[in-house]
Amino acid sequence: MRCDQLPAPHASPGASPRQWHDTDGAHIDVRGLAPPQPLVEILRLLDTLSREAVLIVHHDREPMLLYPELAERGWLADALDAPAGEVRLRLTADSD
Repeated sequence: MRCDQLPAPHASPGASPRQWHDTDGAHIDVRGLAPPQPLVEILRLLDTLSREAVLIVHHDREPMLLYPELAERGWLADALDAPAGEVRLRLTADSD
């Protein structure tokens, strides 16, 4: 696992999201960031990824405003098992 940024998982306002790559894809941890920063950071990262990429999002709440943005950009979100207090999503490009 390679970490590009390593702030604490529950970072203070103004902190950067933690990002890394693992065998299951790129990861972004936006837990602890104040709205709308999680949405902004996820979409910013998605805009840099290829359509074949997988992005795993680690969030501390259900990102309701993210879903319509993903649909507009042609990405799908699938919920993954996660520890209590975390919402984890796998984002993939819609193949249609």
